[in-house]
Amino acid sequence: MSDQDKRGDSNGVSMKTAEIFVAAVFVIFGLAVAIDSYRLGAQWGTDGPQSGYFPFYIGVMIVAASLVTLVQAVFGKTQGGGLFVEWQALKPVLAVLIPAAFYVLAVQLIGIYIGSAVYIAGFMVWLGNYTWPKAAAISGAVIVSLYLMFEIWFQVPLFKGSYDLLQLIGL
Repeated sequence: MSDQDKRGDSNGVSMKTAEIFVAAVFVIFGLAVAIDSYRLGAQWGTDGPQSGYFPFYIGVMIVAASLVTLVQAVFGKTQGGGLFVEWQALKPVLAVLIPAAFYVLAVQLIGIYIGSAVYIAGFMVWLGNYTWPKAAAISGAVIVSLYLMFEIWFQVPLFKGSYDLLQLIGL
């Protein structure tokens, strides 16, 4: 390992930055768990623990442990130090992670069927180097199959999104 890698000056994300980021994400996650569990009821009722009792304390423990990790990462001396990942190695991960985050947002807005069709076709064209007509045909076939299976055969409706675009085409 070179001196440059040990210092973390190399072209990438340092170990300290990764530790801070992950600890902060877990603080936010733990807070979300604790707050929502408190909303459900995190007390000991007359008939025993309320539904949010145990998840609330799990959320509090996650926050506490993450805050300790965050303080150590910010103010402590990193023993591992160095480079966590080089940018070149991180690019393929981000090439999947960022579109996946947009897919989750798309499902909330336009539903699982149309969001999935766009997601599948987009990945086929972008990462698989398929043509748009072939990608549209395959993603369309997958979505029609899923629609038939869930909505018609199992009679289990899947989420259509805030802007139910399937209503526009009469489904």
